[in-house]
Amino acid sequence: MSASDLIRAVDERRRVISNRLDATERALLGQFFTPSPVAQFIASLPTLPPSGRVRILDPGAGIGSLTAALVCRIISERPDLEVAITAFEIDESLRPELEMTLNGCYQLAKIAGCRLSVRLIGEDFLEWTATVVSSYTYSLPKEQFDIVILNPPYRKVSVTASERLALRQINVEITNLYVAFLAMSVALLDEAGQLAAITPRSFTNGPYFRSFRRYFFDNMRFDHLHLYESRSKTFAEDAVLQENVIFGAHRRRNDVDSHVTISTSKSPSEITNIRKVLHSDIVSPDDPEQFVHITTDEADAELGRLLVTLPTRLSNLGFEVSTGRVVDFRAKEHLRYQSQPGTISLIYPGHLRDGGIAWPGNLRKKPSWIMDCKATASLFLPTETYVVVKRFTAKEERRRVVASVFDPSDIPSKLVAFENHLNVFHVKGHGLSPDIARGLAAWLNSTVIDRYLRCFNGHTQINATDLRRLPFPASKELQCLGATLGAAKCADQDKIDGLVTMHV
Repeated sequence: MSASDLIRAVDERRRVISNRLDATERALLGQFFTPSPVAQFIASLPTLPPSGRVRILDPGAGIGSLTAALVCRIISERPDLEVAITAFEIDESLRPELEMTLNGCYQLAKIAGCRLSVRLIGEDFLEWTATVVSSYTYSLPKEQFDIVILNPPYRKVSVTASERLALRQINVEITNLYVAFLAMSVALLDEAGQLAAITPRSFTNGPYFRSFRRYFFDNMRFDHLHLYESRSKTFAEDAVLQENVIFGAHRRRNDVDSHVTISTSKSPSEITNIRKVLHSDIVSPDDPEQFVHITTDEADAELGRLLVTLPTRLSNLGFEVSTGRVVDFRAKEHLRYQSQPGTISLIYPGHLRDGGIAWPGNLRKKPSWIMDCKATASLFLPTETYVVVKRFTAKEERRRVVASVFDPSDIPSKLVAFENHLNVFHVKGHGLSPDIARGLAAWLNSTVIDRYLRCFNGHTQINATDLRRLPFPASKELQCLGATLGAAKCADQDKIDGLVTMHV
């Protein structure tokens, strides 16, 4: 058996298992297996030691694609290394396949004269690690690894889930299983350890991943970041919708600003762009949120440097941004599909059209009215001029930020309610001036902001935190921009971008 034979056999089994895996079970376990070209790229990221022993951990091994790719690389480049593999897989149906892969690794290593040992653990990785980490305080022998290679499971974690309790051993709060695996992997790394992974890009920004980012960057530094331009080509068989990032990282040894390679490719085997930047260009030491900015070309890097020189932030303008107050499932008994005495207009994302509001529109599945009563009184704003932004955008939309101006003439009621999937710009619960609102919406809808936001926002969700962090023109510039646009609700992208260039 050759290395290519092993990789090819593992990938063929991956395709077969992916096709037969039940969708409900996959969602429950968050399983998405790693295609061989992706696995080989991830396995290329760690620096191999020149001699000695290397301890490898694969925390969610699946059928062993990543382990096989790394073992094949070691046999090719450092066959004199002693290799100790620890692989976790909780899914009993996958363990025979994983055993087959690990046996293939052992046989290949034996032929090459490489000493290789294997340990397969069928336990919950997070619970196992929590127990191991808690034992550190009792001066027991430590379970540590030189390289962790992983494609962790992706799924949300409920507030009461056992995974959250496990992560409290290292003081990290998590909302998704993949960051739990990443955090626990970091906890098991040797002081010179390395990590190579493919994960959703969502951890790079937003409040939900703040705790993880602080823990990660207290302990790790990136070596390499890689983005695929097409999700469909990377995980064609698995219909993965998240935007993913591949990264290599090492244990933080000092505060020296190291270099990081950023690369992109159209497919797993075709790298189209490579650039080197300082780690401080990716994660600013002055940023308390520790957002990750991935600029894939010099034009975006220059744009970022230019925008951060803008002196104005949202608080300087006197504006606030908040999520809409109506959570529809909580207010269900007060929602109405038709107007009746005592109802107030309710604005959903579906009402946003061409830079304005089309209410009541034709939202057959959404109620466009809410009763005005004691239970709902705190949910309303006065009917004035606001800028509203979708919190979630469809992946087909050209821009990450979709902003519209809400005008008092859009609805008949004196009060208005905004549903929770909208972000609302206001001034202490009141509206903006019409020109300022139009200028602000144009700025948010500009290509400049879209490019800037994509550098640190890796998913289609736009949080209020993301919007507060954006740079803004001065109030006078926004007013001039809005006055030039006038009351027309729809302006094409070229006109918006041209006016932004003119006034900012």
